[in-house]
Amino acid sequence: MTVIRVVLQVCICILFNEIGKGLSQLFHLPIPGHVIGLVLLLLVLKQEWLRMEWLEEGAEWLLGELLLFFIPSVVGVIQFKALLAENSLGLLFVMGVGTLMVMMVTAWFVEQLYRYRRRGHHGE
Repeated sequence: MTVIRVVLQVCICILFNEIGKGLSQLFHLPIPGHVIGLVLLLLVLKQEWLRMEWLEEGAEWLLGELLLFFIPSVVGVIQFKALLAENSLGLLFVMGVGTLMVMMVTAWFVEQLYRYRRRGHHGE
């Protein structure tokens, strides 16, 4: 039963991703669809139309298997060795800035979630 529950939770996450992608394409938005999907999921959770407990196991599984999702990207990058060598400094700069931005936004989001839970709004 746990496997079925995890699969359903992952499917819900994928559904929000696909809705976000569809909205991004439909309205020609400059924001990636997966970001829109995450914002929609956050809004639905905030409104308590969907409880966080209904997605936790699936989200934990996705995070646990995250490395597997990067393997195709790494294999694809190997094909462009010359391009990477030519633009390596610029790529390193962009990756560094991008990583820093992701870390800052993640830290801010975790702090907001922590404050939200401390106030007793965690759906119990």
